[in-house]
Amino acid sequence: MHTIGQGTALARAAGDLLIGLTLAAALLFTAAALAASWGGLSWVPGLIAGTIVAALALLRRRDRFGTALAGLGVAAVSVVVAWLADLPAEPAPAVSLALAVLVASAIRTLPTRRAAVVAGGGLVVVLGSWLAAVPFVPEATVIPTVSAATWLAAVAAGLGGRLLVARREAAVERVRRDERLAVARELHDVVAHHITGMVVQAQAAQIVAARGPGEAARVAESLAGIEAAGSEALTSLRRVVGLLRDADDASPAAPGPESLSALVSRFGDRGPEVRLRLPDDGPAWPTEVTAAVYRVVQESLTNITRHAPQARTVTVDVRRVPDGLTVEVSDDAPHAGARALDTGSGYGLIGMRERVVSLGGTLRAGPRPGAGWSISATLPLAAEEPR
Repeated sequence: MHTIGQGTALARAAGDLLIGLTLAAALLFTAAALAASWGGLSWVPGLIAGTIVAALALLRRRDRFGTALAGLGVAAVSVVVAWLADLPAEPAPAVSLALAVLVASAIRTLPTRRAAVVAGGGLVVVLGSWLAAVPFVPEATVIPTVSAATWLAAVAAGLGGRLLVARREAAVERVRRDERLAVARELHDVVAHHITGMVVQAQAAQIVAARGPGEAARVAESLAGIEAAGSEALTSLRRVVGLLRDADDASPAAPGPESLSALVSRFGDRGPEVRLRLPDDGPAWPTEVTAAVYRVVQESLTNITRHAPQARTVTVDVRRVPDGLTVEVSDDAPHAGARALDTGSGYGLIGMRERVVSLGGTLRAGPRPGAGWSISATLPLAAEEPR
C-alpha cells in the first residue's frame, strides 16, 4: 500500500498548493483594492491578518483544532482593531476564505464537540463583523455578508465531508463483518468435520476395546487418529480466534485447488489469457488457508475485469515459501492513476485484507514496474500441517 499512500500525499500537496495560490491571489487583490480606495496604509492590517490566517490554513493538518481556534482568534482581533481604528471592515474576503478552509477541515475531521466549538467560533466572528457594521448601510454590510456566506459554505462543506466519511466507515465495517462471518462459517465446517471424525473414532475404539486386551494395537491407532483430528481442529480455531458466527448463516463448502483452477478457467474464457501456477502440496493446505487463497484470486480477477480491460495476460502464482504460502495475481495492463485510487479505496481489497490479516498474513497491492498491477498475499502455515 506504499504506492497508494504516496499518491494520497501527492494529492494533498497539490491541494495545499492550489489553496495557497488562491489565498495569495485573494490577499494581493484585497490589498490592491484597499490601497486604491482607502489610500495610505489602510491595507496593511488586513494583509497581516490575512497572511497569518492563510498560513494557519496551510498548516491545518498538524493540529486542526488548534489552527482553527488560532485563525478565528486572529480574525476576531482584526474585527475589533478595524472597528476601533476606523479601518476597512474585517474579516476581509481573503481572511474569510482562509477561515472557511480551517472551519470546513475542522468540522469534517474533529470529534463532534470540538467541531461544534469551531463552528460556534466562526459564528461569533460573523456576528462580530455585523455588529461592527452598525449603522447598517449598504456599503457597511458588504463585508459582513461575504463573511456570513463563506462561514455557511464552510459549515455545509464540513458537514457534507463528515457525512461521506461516516458512510464510508460504515460500509467498510460492513465489509469487514461480512468477511469475518464468511471465515467463521468456514471455521465451523472445518471444526465440525474434525469433531465428527473424533467422535466416530472414539466410538470405534470403545467397541474394539470391549473385545478384549488383544486389540490394544487397534485401540492405540484409533486414539492416534483422535489426537490428529483434535490437533487439526485446534489449529484452525487458533487461526481465526475472535471471529463470530451468526447462527442462521449458511455453511458453504471451502473451495479447494480444483475450484481455484475452475475459477481461473472461467475467467480466462471471457477475459485475457490466464496462467495458473500451483505448488504440488495443494491438498495439504489447511482449509481456512485454501479459502483465503481462493478469495484473493477471485477478488483480484474481478478487479482486473473492472479496472484493467486492456490487460492481455494475467498470472496467478501460488507458491510455497519457508514460512507459509504466497499467492500473487498480476496483469500487464498499462498504468492508470485512477485505478490505483479506486483499488485502494475499494471494498473488495478491504475484505481481502481482513481475511488475510485474520489468519496472521500480509497483503500488498500496487503497480508493477513498467506496466501492470499486482496483488500479493502471504499466509502462514502451521508448523504441523494437516495429514
